Amino acid sequence: MNRPERGPVERPALSRCIRVPADEFAERHWGRAPLLSVANELDGERGFDDLFSVAAVDELITRRGVRTPFIRMANEGSVLAASAYTASGGFGAEIADQVSSDKVLDEFAGGATIVLQGLHRLWPPIIDFTRELVDELGHPAQVNAYVTPPSSQGFDPHYDTHDVFVLQISGEKHWRIHAPVHVDPLRTQPWEQHRGAVARAAAGEPVIDAVLRPGDALYLPRGWIHSATALGATSVHLTVGMSAYTRADLVDALLRQVGDNPALRESLPLGIDVRDPEALAPIVAQTVEALIETLRQTDAARPAVVLGNRFDTETRAEPVAPLATLDALATVAATTPVRWRGSLPVRVTTLDDRVRIVGRTKTVSLPVEAEPAVRRLATGEPVTPGDLPGLDAESAIVVVRRLVREGFVVAPA
Repeated sequence: MNRPERGPVERPALSRCIRVPADEFAERHWGRAPLLSVANELDGERGFDDLFSVAAVDELITRRGVRTPFIRMANEGSVLAASAYTASGGFGAEIADQVSSDKVLDEFAGGATIVLQGLHRLWPPIIDFTRELVDELGHPAQVNAYVTPPSSQGFDPHYDTHDVFVLQISGEKHWRIHAPVHVDPLRTQPWEQHRGAVARAAAGEPVIDAVLRPGDALYLPRGWIHSATALGATSVHLTVGMSAYTRADLVDALLRQVGDNPALRESLPLGIDVRDPEALAPIVAQTVEALIETLRQTDAARPAVVLGNRFDTETRAEPVAPLATLDALATVAATTPVRWRGSLPVRVTTLDDRVRIVGRTKTVSLPVEAEPAVRRLATGEPVTPGDLPGLDAESAIVVVRRLVREGFVVAPA
């Protein structure tokens, strides 16, 4: 079996960010149009206090030893030099780019915005939330926090080259959203390439002109122009950036097959002037024909491998706790609840008398008798070793312990 085993996929993380059903969001909004959702329209009206808070900002700045690039600051649309808000950590931590709470206070009091970057790697609730959202949407994500002092604007009107979910944590922020001047920009097409057009568009009538309050959420597709100003108190919001894969990415993956066609591996003629369009014209025509022939003979298998490898590189599985994992190995019994490690898709294949589990970074081989048990575990649903199919209790415990040790299965400490 070559299709990755991912287990059941629900959408609880996405439902926290949008006021419409997931299928409606996918059809009408994803990559197409912004969506404003106020707190009382969202799933369960829970707000986002469990993800982040003002106290979390202060803790990260005062006690966590945050370094660049996990923090930056901006004022009046300009990013400050790192030396303006970092310093050495002192004796025993002589690293020059650690956050300085004194310097941050000075800059923040002077109107600068604090940007805490990469919170999907720093803050436990956001780590879990981001991983769940990535599982649901199938695209990589990152999370930053923007902390803006009263009546301040951190950045000029601009667009991003990734989709974003804005989750308002504390305070109020006035957002102005304008339609794109460059639709669906790629990573290589930042807003600075269209600075004049962006400024002109931002001077016109906004598509959305709204104040976000705690618990509100806003979805913006890439390319949509936006700016935001904090109102009467400090504003804290999370920006969940979704790096959506595009058809251009698929083209890049497809073009990796051009080397399969000998006509596309030929050298250009000796002495050709590559600056001369007329000299190149017939060669370009021949090349296009050969490329079309190659693409017509392709299927989705190789692009799936290319994009799959990229996804595995750009996302992370559920973290494993090394100490707790080794402690748990000794306690696994027939009645111990275990489950597949979250966000860890695998391919399960059989060859002769072995079943192979191919994961992101390693492959494990087990006796073929373990295949039904492995496939049951890979569904993601909790199970006990004694309930695994195809194995007696003693053999099932051996298999589970091996998979816990290899980082494929999680057992309680």
